[in-house]
Amino acid sequence: MNPFQKNESRETFFSPVSTEEVPPRPPSLPKKPPPKICGTNYPLSIVFIVVNEFCERFSYYGMKAVLTLYFLYFLHWNEDTSTSVYHAFNSLCYFTPILGAAIADSWLGKFKTIMYLSLVYVFGHVIKSLGALPILGGHTVHIFLSLVGLTLIALGTGGIKPCVAAFGGDQFENKHEKERTRYFSVFYLSINAGSLISTFITPMLRGDVQCFGDDCYALAFGVPGLLMVIALGKSSGAKETNNHCCLPHVKHHVSNVHKLFYPFLTLTLLGKCSFTGFP
Repeated sequence: MNPFQKNESRETFFSPVSTEEVPPRPPSLPKKPPPKICGTNYPLSIVFIVVNEFCERFSYYGMKAVLTLYFLYFLHWNEDTSTSVYHAFNSLCYFTPILGAAIADSWLGKFKTIMYLSLVYVFGHVIKSLGALPILGGHTVHIFLSLVGLTLIALGTGGIKPCVAAFGGDQFENKHEKERTRYFSVFYLSINAGSLISTFITPMLRGDVQCFGDDCYALAFGVPGLLMVIALGKSSGAKETNNHCCLPHVKHHVSNVHKLFYPFLTLTLLGKCSFTGFP
């Protein structure tokens, strides 16, 4: 054996070991439980989630209730084109949940996915409502804005679909299984309630309100968009209530996104609309 290697191994073997003790880690603070509803086991955040889902379903089905009529009588498409675009939009709405699930699971998480794609959802409603204003551009502009708006709406409604229900279930602790089951019953009730009410109210806004001397498609699309803005604000409240922290830049966009509706509402409601059919 090489003596130099032997000496080196002895020095390594008999090297002094530090006798300094590692300071103990400070004890972690107990996790503060989320606020509850009136002393029950239901987290307060689920109120925001249920209201969010009601508004979102009202927004989606309210827009769809007059979409075919919009194609036929505003864009003046024939029945074949209207049917094709309508079903293509429906197909895209049920394909984008795959994209939303992939984004939530591998990149942003459920809450950020809901917030960001809800912003896309709102922008889609804004563009769709602007495309229904007769004074804004010509026929080509209306078609372009309508298709862009429908694409963004399909991306938004499908992208958040696999996240909202799971995000609500995450608010409950494992020991509150019974409360979680009851929550899902109320959650799906809000879905059906928003869908049912919107199919009655939105056609009334189109037929009983006259904008620019014709049916008010802009208002029929704008009111569901406004409900989606409310849904976006409720989603932000759910995160803030549960974890006591919210993304500052997301809250900034949520607080200012309603300003996008001001020009639209000004044009359709101040001097440009006449109401018929209301007492």
